[in-house]
Amino acid sequence: MSNSIFGGEKRPILTIVMDGVGYTERTAGNAVYAADTPTLDMLAEKYPRFLLQAHGTAVGLPSDDDMGNSEVGHNALGAGQVFAQGAKLVSNAIESGKIYTSDSWQTLIGGVKANGSALHFLGLFSDGNVHSHIDHLKAMVAQAKNDGVGKVRIHILLDGRDVGETSALEYVCPFEDYLATLRDDSFDVCIASGGGRMQITMDRYEANWAMVEKGWKTHVLGEGRTFASAKEAIDTLRAETGAIDQDLPPFVIAADGKPVGTVEDGDSVIFFNFRGDRSIEISKAFEAGADFDKFDRVRVPNVLYAGMLEYDGDAHIPSRYLVSPPEISGTMGEFLVNKGVKQLAISETQKYGHVTYFWNGNRSGKFDEELEEYIEIPSDVVPFEQRPWMKCAEITDVLIEKLYSGEFGYLRVNFPNGDMVGHTGSFAATKISMEALDLCLARILKAVDDVKGVAIITSDHCNADEM
Repeated sequence: MSNSIFGGEKRPILTIVMDGVGYTERTAGNAVYAADTPTLDMLAEKYPRFLLQAHGTAVGLPSDDDMGNSEVGHNALGAGQVFAQGAKLVSNAIESGKIYTSDSWQTLIGGVKANGSALHFLGLFSDGNVHSHIDHLKAMVAQAKNDGVGKVRIHILLDGRDVGETSALEYVCPFEDYLATLRDDSFDVCIASGGGRMQITMDRYEANWAMVEKGWKTHVLGEGRTFASAKEAIDTLRAETGAIDQDLPPFVIAADGKPVGTVEDGDSVIFFNFRGDRSIEISKAFEAGADFDKFDRVRVPNVLYAGMLEYDGDAHIPSRYLVSPPEISGTMGEFLVNKGVKQLAISETQKYGHVTYFWNGNRSGKFDEELEEYIEIPSDVVPFEQRPWMKCAEITDVLIEKLYSGEFGYLRVNFPNGDMVGHTGSFAATKISMEALDLCLARILKAVDDVKGVAIITSDHCNADEM
């Protein structure tokens, strides 16, 4: 960019987002502190720095008890403003009752009642308030009963990522008790299927459609290992695999040898996640026509489908939603395009959408094809703790090439290591991921100096610092 700050000289500005790399004075469980990071140490010693609050009301979440996450972090960074986020919008809509007067809710409920069919709820089952909240689910199940729905089936995606790693039964058992208070001769409600969020259904950026296929087989077709209850499934699979909740295999609840909750013609389905990135692919699977080619759906039931929010405002996915998403305007990308500044956005698949879709205010397209270049480095489909460096070297190679090209006035990059590896719970792997990132930073900063650029090094939320 060329302006009065640089005395009219053309110099690029680069924003480096170290995803999930936060700061705390605590050293226990702090992989950032434990890692050998001479580049970060040098930056802390020689350059100005300050702390940003990346959670709660500072980034548009309902309260300061709500932890930050990558979506709201990139919304805030890309917009330079604070907008009310999905969790707050949904909570307000439920508290006011507005969600139940929406056309989508009325259509889905009306369809179930007319057909004498089932209403299905599918989504992340915790109170992490990053992708969903169990209180939203409980409120909607109760309202469905009040509205005269006779049959409800619930498909639970176990968390262990935004909440405790093995906390699933802390949600399942009280929820089963809650359902028992609603269940009567006229209201048949139960959990029908489930599995770990990193195993089924909640893929993002089309990194691993096989996850969605497994979810489809589990929730829709009722195919898979059967158990009498969700508690039995979790206890058994945890004992057999030693996996934390997010990695538990899929399971189907059965009675008398038959799945209790397959999705059939005439049913209605609500995906109750409010966050978009891990909601788009399953929405496509439900709504796409015969040209869908990501996997063999085997059987495609004729259902009424809705998301909690509209997950992609450009592609209008899904076609029905219960709550209108936040309207984020005046983003940095749009502002710079209007000023004629050429931009680069780059990351690997796991965070590519964060420096594009979320950075641009939940907008999937470019503002200007000529002035913007987006680069996605394909992520490896392996457990992150097995390859903790992820694609940071490849991202760095391309980024440096683009810096030296002199084409771009503004560049932004996301390194997913601290977040994705941090979520595995492996301290050793996260420490390695930080050291790999630090090596890449050293290479990048040399290139920035060579082109007389400016680097702004930041994060979107914490994770690797609090293992």
